Amino acid sequence: MTTTTTSQPGNVEAPLSGDTPALAAEGSGSTPALALGAGKKRKRSFMERVEGFISKLSTRNNFWHRVCSMIWLPYAFKSGIKMAKGDPTSFSYVLPFRRFNRNWYNAMAGAALLANSEVAGGMYIFKRAGKDYTVVCKELNYQFLRPCFGPAVYKVVPNSELDALIKSGAEFNADVTLNIFQPPAKPSEREKRVGRCKAVFHVTPKVHHKDRKRAGRKTAVR
Repeated sequence: MTTTTTSQPGNVEAPLSGDTPALAAEGSGSTPALALGAGKKRKRSFMERVEGFISKLSTRNNFWHRVCSMIWLPYAFKSGIKMAKGDPTSFSYVLPFRRFNRNWYNAMAGAALLANSEVAGGMYIFKRAGKDYTVVCKELNYQFLRPCFGPAVYKVVPNSELDALIKSGAEFNADVTLNIFQPPAKPSEREKRVGRCKAVFHVTPKVHHKDRKRAGRKTAVR
């Protein structure tokens, strides 16, 4: 069974604020710089610095992820999805087998598996892109392979093109593939793949949002 949804349910990090002038490349290009005129950087406002700090904090560890989720992602907070412990270079996320995520048949609900695919994929993109970007889900294509009667582990297949897209400083669409497994209940068992999800996220530098807001206000005044 395959389920496809196309939506923009929301950002995976803190809300936007303030206005920003033009975009300029800085250093390696992984982080957009704020610029005024030729070669002059605009100093960030206090609220912009706070927003960036909180965004970065949300990907530091599971404690701060939970705190930020409680405020900005209440569904992720209730479902309990978190970063898996282990190899810091891997991108795995665990959805616990709790009552909130289960259905009438005491299996992981399909809606929980689908919705948290967006959360896991968004966490991966946001961790790679950084605090100066917003990440919005555009499309989810989830294939249900078998029932899940335990925790679900989302393993993201790294996107080799992502670094180049981030370095460009422009907004872009990023494809993410996630394999979803049920971990073994006994040492003698093997993990079972319960689903596969392909997602598309739209990634935008925050300065682009602020430029559009400023342009919209100018148009309204005219």
